[in-house]
Amino acid sequence: MNENKVVSLRQKDEIDDPLTDILRSGAKRLVQQAVEAEFAAFLAEHAGLELPDGRQRIVRHGHDPVRPIQTGIGPVEVAKPKARDRGATTAEERIRYASSILPKWARRTKSLDVLLPALYLRGVSTGDFQEVLTALLGKDAPNLSPAVITRLKSEWEGEYRRWQGRDLSARRYVYVWADGVYLQARMEPQAECMLVLIGATPEGKKELLGFQTGMRESAQSWKELLVDLKARGLSIAPEVAIGDGALGFWKALEETFPSTRHQRCWQHKTLNVLDKLPKSVQPNAHQDLREIWLAENRAAAEAAMTTFAEKYAPKYDKAVDCLLKDCDALLTFFDFPAEHWTHLRTSNPIESAFATVRHRTVRMKGALSQDTARLMVFKLIMAAAKSWRRLQGQNQLPKVVSGVTFRDGIEIASDEKSAA
Repeated sequence: MNENKVVSLRQKDEIDDPLTDILRSGAKRLVQQAVEAEFAAFLAEHAGLELPDGRQRIVRHGHDPVRPIQTGIGPVEVAKPKARDRGATTAEERIRYASSILPKWARRTKSLDVLLPALYLRGVSTGDFQEVLTALLGKDAPNLSPAVITRLKSEWEGEYRRWQGRDLSARRYVYVWADGVYLQARMEPQAECMLVLIGATPEGKKELLGFQTGMRESAQSWKELLVDLKARGLSIAPEVAIGDGALGFWKALEETFPSTRHQRCWQHKTLNVLDKLPKSVQPNAHQDLREIWLAENRAAAEAAMTTFAEKYAPKYDKAVDCLLKDCDALLTFFDFPAEHWTHLRTSNPIESAFATVRHRTVRMKGALSQDTARLMVFKLIMAAAKSWRRLQGQNQLPKVVSGVTFRDGIEIASDEKSAA
């Protein structure tokens, strides 16, 4: 008579997934077996310890309360065994069991600790976390509340400060790319500029070298960043700096690293020149500009530049002046290995990193504050750095570092230099 005949009906949004249930059950058994095997190894390691009466000093002492560990397939309940040290007289002498598989305060797998900031940085707002995590891990997923992101931000602040204070005395960068991006925080009256420097090591690896916030791309803001890098040990000047026409950076570079050569970004320069031409002329002008920076040598580039000036100067002198005023800085890349020209002609390494930043900013309609924006940009760029391509022609970098002379991308032999 007391038999329960109530049948629970599946709710509208409930997903019946027996495969996941089987996987979760198997994962629970495997994790429990691994923890028990680890505990057995711990007991075997201390099996030689005995009390004066001959009994084992380290013995099993039950289990800790069952706790759910959040994994990629949902919560898995595990009970960690406990050990008892029957011979210790003080807390300092006591031998304790600490599981490397199941740390004392672990509530999530490390992969999920990486997943949460990745979701946030890729555009999932804290308000959408519950819906996303429910779809991924089930509606009963514990230890994954949106409040976790608040704690993560404080951790990012500490990481950012440690990175800003790192020692650079053992580092050297052959090339550096410089650029800035403006982000408007919703609770701030004025947009803040993020100044970014990316450097290429002698091994061909690109790294985030400098990052600082300022009100604008002024010479003072750039100088503060460069002086800070120099104060932390960056004593060897880069061979070339690549950036757009922002006057602030080049003035600060002249004062801080006067030996570093200038290379203007052809992508920015092309846009600046085309902006001074009618739309009907821009397609042909764009092709003429391509013939300059894609020339095989400096002489051909200068000839193409002269042709461009003769063709457009009669009607569009402002466009020609915009091009010719930076003639030398636009053709610097010809004095370096041809394998590096693709990297030196543009500041795309930073533009690509900022693409992720802009996507996140649009998705979240801007950050609430400048501090949040700064940390978000820093973490996004650090995450993007893991997939940055190395420089082509890495074997040429040691030659650049040692001062080998290149002409039109080709190394000049010693006898040729003597003849010159």
